[in-house]
Amino acid sequence: MKCRHCANDGFIPFADLGSAPPSNAMRAAPDSPETEYPLVVAVCDRCFLAQVDDHPRAEEIFGSDYSYFSSYSKSWLAHAERFAALATGRFGLGPGSQVLEIASNDGYLLQYFRALGIPVLGVEPTANTAEVAIGKGIPTIVDFFGQGLAEQRLAGSADLIVGNNVFAHVPDINDFSAGLKTALKPDGVISLEFPHLLRLIEQVQFDTIYHEHFSYLSLGTAERILGSRGLRVFDVAQLSTHGGSLRVFAAHAEDESRPRSPNVDAILAEEEGAGLRGRAIYESFQPRIDAVRSAFRTFLLDQRAAGAKVAGYGAAAKGNTLLNACAIRGNALIAFVADASPHKQGRFLPGSGIPVVAPERIDADRPDFIIIFPWNLRDEIAGQLEHARGWGARFVTAIPELRVW
Repeated sequence: MKCRHCANDGFIPFADLGSAPPSNAMRAAPDSPETEYPLVVAVCDRCFLAQVDDHPRAEEIFGSDYSYFSSYSKSWLAHAERFAALATGRFGLGPGSQVLEIASNDGYLLQYFRALGIPVLGVEPTANTAEVAIGKGIPTIVDFFGQGLAEQRLAGSADLIVGNNVFAHVPDINDFSAGLKTALKPDGVISLEFPHLLRLIEQVQFDTIYHEHFSYLSLGTAERILGSRGLRVFDVAQLSTHGGSLRVFAAHAEDESRPRSPNVDAILAEEEGAGLRGRAIYESFQPRIDAVRSAFRTFLLDQRAAGAKVAGYGAAAKGNTLLNACAIRGNALIAFVADASPHKQGRFLPGSGIPVVAPERIDADRPDFIIIFPWNLRDEIAGQLEHARGWGARFVTAIPELRVW
């Protein structure tokens, strides 16, 4: 194994979750054949990029039948709309500008820039989500982004390049970063959002480890990767999304018009103080994972023994990582998982084979416990299901520790 950024072959052990199928590879039937891959993360001991050890090809994960559509979360749409307004004002975008989003999904973000009269273009490899975006009037290139595509079709075109939760999703992060450099106008800006490795460790968010996430990023490592391709980080913001994310702003290294914000060095200092450039913080993570898995399995087994009904809400990738890491198979412990997306309903979770149903099933079955798998949307989902307390239902999350309320 070689580091996908610096080609080093020295690694620090971090997380071993066994083997699992890709977390968004929904099954047509509970016994549909599927392929499992090792889900092991190690940290390069030179550049400290955390990365999956073995993985399926990106084409297998981000194929034509991708099950994640961004627009089914109201809080994520609100996040996108706020960003569009912020970026438009801060960077002076207007009718003569071009906003390029990489991994534009179903147009969840670009629709807000378009509504502000700003020309937009999406790049999205999953054909079914891109089709929805195109139906909204958002021009979309159905392809993987990288240096080749940038040179052929996007060179020097973008005033703003947005990559929300994609920087960690690319197998060749160096090529991707080179593509950002190529597609950006001389005075343009890049905005990248990704879950912060430090928060993942602090909150034991091992369920955000799945095959789509080829990398797990600190600011220090992200800055190194971008810098190696001629880009300079000039600002960063901490976000609450996905349990704690960073929004990194970058520009061409030769563009001196944007001064470096104190935010950058403050977060770098926090990472240094936490030990992200050492070994101990990574080597001590696996026992914390094991404790969460044990508590969750014990809870499920106790409820089965007590005759309680347990259901889940949110057929999210993170939930599938949790279920597979806990070796849950079949629906004896969790009867079903409800999800608002019709693209997931009627299918079965990868690995566990638990059926995915419409949210109305919760009202029909009246479970005693409802596990909220996308814990980053806990408040939104609990608010939607507040009426379930009328029959005595309680909510459950497993990360960072088992919570029942």
